[in-house]
Amino acid sequence: KYGIGLTVWSPLAEGLLTGKYNEGIPEGSRATWSEWAKRWITEENVERVRKLTKVAKDMGITTSQLALAWILRKEEISCAITGATKPEQIEENVKASGIKLTTDVIRKIEEILGISEEREF
Repeated sequence: KYGIGLTVWSPLAEGLLTGKYNEGIPEGSRATWSEWAKRWITEENVERVRKLTKVAKDMGITTSQLALAWILRKEEISCAITGATKPEQIEENVKASGIKLTTDVIRKIEEILGISEEREF
């Protein structure tokens, strides 16, 4: 609308949206020391990610790819800054750029997250 684009920082919420915390906090993970992660890795948020993991699995993609595809689909998003600790994570993340989400999948995601796309920026 205004001819500007946004760069999204930490679109995987420091690992929360990868599903790595679905079964608890792994030893040595960021959530063992990051105050931000400790605030956001709540049972309620992890339960949401578990539901997103099922949506991703049904599509044959990873939870990370689902989260990145969801944010990258928006025309106002120019790019997303992701972090990785392994080369495989970079390869996985890049694949998200080619994933097209259907209206039904977007609706499921938004229902799980409790948001509405009807708002305007």
